[in-house]
Amino acid sequence: MKGLEDKRVLVTGGASGIGAATAARFVNEGSRVVVLDRDASACGRIERDVHGLAATIAADVTDARGVDVAFGRLDRLLGGLDILINNAGISIRHRFLDITEAEWREVMAVNLDGVFRVAQQAARRMTAGGGGVILNMGSTNGLVGYPCYCDYNTSKAGVIALTRSMALELAPTVRVNAVCPGYIMTPMQEAEYTPEMVRAVNAKIPLGRHGRPEEVAALFAFLASDEAAYLTGQVYVIDGGEIAGGLASR
Repeated sequence: MKGLEDKRVLVTGGASGIGAATAARFVNEGSRVVVLDRDASACGRIERDVHGLAATIAADVTDARGVDVAFGRLDRLLGGLDILINNAGISIRHRFLDITEAEWREVMAVNLDGVFRVAQQAARRMTAGGGGVILNMGSTNGLVGYPCYCDYNTSKAGVIALTRSMALELAPTVRVNAVCPGYIMTPMQEAEYTPEMVRAVNAKIPLGRHGRPEEVAALFAFLASDEAAYLTGQVYVIDGGEIAGGLASR
């Protein structure tokens, strides 16, 4: 991709799944990549697995003070920020009537509050530094209804609205877009779905399979690159055609 070499990149939730694949892709593009993740042991693993990472930072996006400290370290490591992949997120599979107050708050704290908190820190640096790109992790769950994920769906719908609003306020200095994956085979997905559930889902996806983390990473790389210089305020779905047909495809 054009314009990614030597760019300073932060990937949150970057120690596993889509985040790890994205960190590896930007390293391969020649970017200077820092991974932020609350799992210190996973940070150690990705440092071993992805050669060329600038650093990892163990921090929790739900902790405002911890995020402040993490960005202070990022400043010392990179001297600024050009690209944010705002990926950290969690989900809990449960029915609406069974969601507890604590579970609702936990999902919102990571998926919406954390995205806001990290994006604001990044945007302050980018506007002061002359520009940048923020890519927030949405989901098809934020665009259509899915049972058993009311809290997750709501958080991702909020990320989409936040993305559009940020794009308006931060233009023309900072471009802001959201990436909305459908079913991607990540450790989080594997933990929630049995093999039978995976097969049932695949049967409803026009392309007949789950996506791969590397495919989402490729979309992030394109949207962050100079080749996407006229793209902002948009939502990009990567779902194998799953939601294209509405009711007929579900």
